[in-house]
Amino acid sequence: MIWDFGGVLTSSPFEAFADFEMRQGIEPGFIRRVNSHNPDNNAWARLERDELSAEGFDLAFALESEALGHRIAGSEILPLIAGTIRPAMVQALRIISETLKTGCITNNFKAISTLQTQDSKLSFAKLYKRDIMCLFDHVIESAIVGIRKPDPAIYKMMTEALDVDPERCIYLDDLGINLKPARAMGMQTIKVTDPSASIDQLSSLLQIDLRAHP
Repeated sequence: MIWDFGGVLTSSPFEAFADFEMRQGIEPGFIRRVNSHNPDNNAWARLERDELSAEGFDLAFALESEALGHRIAGSEILPLIAGTIRPAMVQALRIISETLKTGCITNNFKAISTLQTQDSKLSFAKLYKRDIMCLFDHVIESAIVGIRKPDPAIYKMMTEALDVDPERCIYLDDLGINLKPARAMGMQTIKVTDPSASIDQLSSLLQIDLRAHP
């Protein structure tokens, strides 16, 4: 079982983007449009490969967003990444980790450790180590390895680390573009748009009751 982190185990940052746009009077979807422009080498991609510091991202994102119509400092965007924990998804992960190998592939950035979740004062660093990341057999972070999804190489790194064939893996992500390489390798994929429905789908595939209480 291979998992994405943000948008799967926590709420999607797109929800926070939409709230920000509404508060600022910016058209819906603008931040996602900035992020999808030159997607392999824009400020966001370089941040997640650790080619930009948080300070460098602040200016780079401001310039990119300004070119598309609204100047937004990168420092205003980074706090929006910290979502709220989805307890039912974490519980499903906890149950699965008792019997199956589990891995997490996350596009992230080193400054994420300074953020706080939106539902508490818990930092992402503590969240990673204490509550969620400890449940995985292996974690691949884009900012550490210098490769980000949807590069096929990062999925191959995970299957090799877990010592499993792709055909025996299930991969969950909230972005279709990140699911395509996994599916091309032979993995079963689940696009997480409705967490409850995704848990039901996983339960059916694995024949495990993922709603059981500990």
